[in-house]
Amino acid sequence: MAVFELIMPKMGESVAEATIIKWLKKPGDQIEEDEPVLEIATDKVDSEIPSPVAGILSEILFEEGQTIQVNHVIAKINTSGDAPQVIASPAAGAVKAEEKTPVQEAEALMSAGAEIVNQPGGRFYSPLVKSIAKQENISFEELENIPGSGKDGRLTKEDLMAYLPNRNGKAAEKPAATIPSVAAASVPTKMQPPAVSVSGGDEIIEMDRMRKLIADHMVMSKQVSPHVTSFVEADVTNMVLWREKVKAAFEKKEGEKITFTPIIMEAVAKAIRDYPMINISVSGNNIIKRKHINIGMATALPSGNLIVPVIKDADQMNLVGLTKKVNELAQRARSNKLSPDEIQGGTFTITNVGSFGNVMGTPIINQPQVAIMAVGVIKKKPAVLETPQGDVIAIRHMMFCSLSYDHRVVDGSLGGSFLRRVADYLESFDINRAL
Repeated sequence: MAVFELIMPKMGESVAEATIIKWLKKPGDQIEEDEPVLEIATDKVDSEIPSPVAGILSEILFEEGQTIQVNHVIAKINTSGDAPQVIASPAAGAVKAEEKTPVQEAEALMSAGAEIVNQPGGRFYSPLVKSIAKQENISFEELENIPGSGKDGRLTKEDLMAYLPNRNGKAAEKPAATIPSVAAASVPTKMQPPAVSVSGGDEIIEMDRMRKLIADHMVMSKQVSPHVTSFVEADVTNMVLWREKVKAAFEKKEGEKITFTPIIMEAVAKAIRDYPMINISVSGNNIIKRKHINIGMATALPSGNLIVPVIKDADQMNLVGLTKKVNELAQRARSNKLSPDEIQGGTFTITNVGSFGNVMGTPIINQPQVAIMAVGVIKKKPAVLETPQGDVIAIRHMMFCSLSYDHRVVDGSLGGSFLRRVADYLESFDINRAL
């Protein structure tokens, strides 16, 4: 009997773990090659994992809901009736079983996919952190007061090791120079939400996993960044008339429908090149100036949730390239086909509140970015135009743009100037532009 070891695949460069949502097969089931075996989740993306081989699922090593490190074996598949033989997946990494200390034992538990334990206070501690705390005689109450830099304020091994030298007033050795993470910045303690009363006719709907992630991310962003929002009204008549004139020919030539999104994205990319300090992140007391201009586009899903696929190096693409990439990512997002790398690495975000008929919005910054722009619905309005013969009133296509920015590092001058530059590019759109 040949046995194939199915591993937790690496779904992206920065993805180290994934959570098993659902096993699509049970032990004893026949599996065809490339047939999905389980569903996993990494941050906002859910993916089906197919089997590289045909056979019978003989063993499931982890349960639904467990979070597993990548490259670890999660199931075994019998592929033939030959003598027993273990065939390891090429990407599978070896895990040493020998432990020498409680810390190493806890690390082994983590690498084997041990679940993180929820403590009575509501905070999460890994087996490794609990092991170190036990060795150092740190009480649960003391742990609760140590700032954490992990997800949702989680206390990491690095946080705990950095805390130990200063414990009880002891002098700390000077640490090696590092750049602290965004989450390590001073953030107010999370406030407890008020109690909610429920009457007999009320319906209780549990948040799904994605909505919980969005909720936590939005609360974190408001805690981390002091938000300021600026507004401009742009005359986008030339843009609207040009698109109306070329959309049929564009679709025939390129096989793609052109929307306003890539046109707006092109203007934003140009403005970012003019104002590169809008394309930054904050890490402790350091400002990280981004080399690449990676623009995220907030996309509404059929479930009502939101996801933000990212167009990498948007400033390097022409309008045709932007159109194809925008359409591709929007379609993949709505059909739940995005990979983890396609929603990571964004340096600026655009959200279109006009698609819901809204005039303007005050969006929340998508951390660790420092700015997000919302575009409203395009409406025909009377406007004053300056002509050589004097001022006239004409019907124009007008659109509000709003920019929410992190006032820790983006002042009103930079935020307002950047937003005005975006509007200038939109207003000066060449109505005679060739395809």
